[in-house]
Amino acid sequence: MLTFLKAQASSLMASATDFGITIIAVNLFGLWYLAASIIGTISGGVVNFLVNRKWVFQSRSKEVKWQVLRYIIVWAGNLAIVTAGVFIFTHFFNLNYVLAKVVSSVLTGISYNYIMQRQFIFTS
Repeated sequence: MLTFLKAQASSLMASATDFGITIIAVNLFGLWYLAASIIGTISGGVVNFLVNRKWVFQSRSKEVKWQVLRYIIVWAGNLAIVTAGVFIFTHFFNLNYVLAKVVSSVLTGISYNYIMQRQFIFTS
């Protein structure tokens, strides 16, 4: 249970990074919302990996490169799912890009990310 709660805290840190960068990229730099979402998701992914490896799953594995490789594979799936969700919710349902990203990220986080990280990346 503690690991799950730590994972949720880690997800909040990663999401704050993701959303902060996405919103800044759109509103300050004028990037297209989908490009900004991709940059934000990648940035949040880096934060998520680092925090999960050290704090959540307390990985002691010396095989960091294999964890990184597995994480990239999982996070590529995350990136595809979230990006598709942002596009679909924005384009077809006329949601604001931030709300679309919230919906996509939450659905992906509870249905995909935790399970994949626990079972595939940071295995004991």
